[in-house]
Amino acid sequence: MPPRSAQLPSTIPQLVEEAGKQFGDACFIHDDDVVLSFATFASVVHRVAAALLQRGIKKGDRVAVWAPNIHEWVLAGIGAQCAGAILVTINTRYKGSEAAYILRESQARVLFCMGEFLGADYPAMLEGESLPQLEHQIIFRSVDIADHDKRESWDSFLQGAGADSDADIAARIASIGADDTADILFTSGTTGAPKGVMTGHGQNVRAFHHFTDIGGFGPDDRYLVVNPFFHSFGYKAGILACLIRGTRLLPHAVFDVDSVLQRIAAEKITVLPGPPTLFQSLLAHPQRDDYDLSSLRFATTGAASIPVTMIEQMHSELGFERVITAYGLTECCGLATMCRAGDSAATIATTSGRAIPETEVRCVDPQGDVVPAGEPGEIVVRGFNVMQGYFGNPEATNETIDEMGWLHTGDIGILDAAGNLRITDRLKDMFISGGFNCYPAEIENTLAGHPAIAMSAVIGIPDERLGEVAKAFVVLKNGQPLGEAELITWCREHMANYKCPRQVAFVDALPLNASGKVLKTELRGYNT
Repeated sequence: MPPRSAQLPSTIPQLVEEAGKQFGDACFIHDDDVVLSFATFASVVHRVAAALLQRGIKKGDRVAVWAPNIHEWVLAGIGAQCAGAILVTINTRYKGSEAAYILRESQARVLFCMGEFLGADYPAMLEGESLPQLEHQIIFRSVDIADHDKRESWDSFLQGAGADSDADIAARIASIGADDTADILFTSGTTGAPKGVMTGHGQNVRAFHHFTDIGGFGPDDRYLVVNPFFHSFGYKAGILACLIRGTRLLPHAVFDVDSVLQRIAAEKITVLPGPPTLFQSLLAHPQRDDYDLSSLRFATTGAASIPVTMIEQMHSELGFERVITAYGLTECCGLATMCRAGDSAATIATTSGRAIPETEVRCVDPQGDVVPAGEPGEIVVRGFNVMQGYFGNPEATNETIDEMGWLHTGDIGILDAAGNLRITDRLKDMFISGGFNCYPAEIENTLAGHPAIAMSAVIGIPDERLGEVAKAFVVLKNGQPLGEAELITWCREHMANYKCPRQVAFVDALPLNASGKVLKTELRGYNT
């Protein structure tokens, strides 16, 4: 599909404006009984921006969103960007202390927050947390706002938009440039402390123009976004992709196989990206044939290893015309490589495709020299999509992006002669559980807060459904009683579910090298 215009919008607010003009009354968001056209969406996000300006939000201030995939998330997040603010996204599975860390680190002044979701009271989880710079909490879908000087309802917030704000909003939008920071998405590292990845307006629009071009997105598509908006997969490959191509966005808050099948059939879904576990669940559903899935057209997924038979079944049994795999990380706008239409099932299943346009991908040895095709090396990426840096952390930025502009991913891969990338391993200890990145050091830091634990080490172990899950090796303090079930229960109260160890091994000591570093290769050997 050719570009829809000769000149891409250079910022996300410009993208909203252009989409509103070009696609007008066509449906942009369909969320249960809420239907917003592209033109109406542009109008409402301007109201959100105006309300933020009324509350003193300046260009470059941080505004956070902590909510599931609902239309209010899109309005608040994109509205914040139209006010010149930097969007900060927060994982819906986070506990209060984890969300508070992100709010403090980003110095967010405003939080848009779900009232209640899956039995969790989000505002209540933040009570008692030190949040000195957070001035406003805007609560979605909460009937009763507690007596709290910083909280107000979403409806009340929107009513706070100034009546004569059009000129102010236009001026603010005009002041935003392609190189201005659009968002900060927090991702953990080997230190265990999440780092805020900054990316700019222009690079995000360019990256997902390429994504939608390769995917062949258009105004006739209906995109069910199961991937969470707090992640680049849902926010950038979802919301931004739909704005770029005039595609209908259908948010899906909670993954449930039956509800997804029902929505595909009832709403004639054509686009359904997701992790391999999503498609494996659809393929394994015993009543799948009871649903009309004939509308499905395009899927994108990604992982280090996908069975070739799964790709073949996605075509033959789920009816997808086009299935591609892709690779990326938060530090490169979430996208670095993609397969293309016409690639074989084997290429799609065993590789993550080739570099997207305007981007270079290499595999290098420890000295930074390119390894021959077919040989493993660290994956490095260079191009317009490489992050601006880690927020407030120039040291970590310099460790990750070298003097030649190459982003060192920490992943090990192999490039074939055609440039297709196969992910083989990770330099980091990170593993992926159900589509979420898990960082052992972060889990270990939380475990260190348990009064009975002296030391711990966490590894990823294979799991048939989730790909990998956490296993903790724990050394107890002398005389401290603690059982596996008790510790797992404690973990579920102190960290997001996907991080929680599913197995615990109590050991007398951890294997260490001469410098005192835990030898996780030995721990993995214990688990075989």
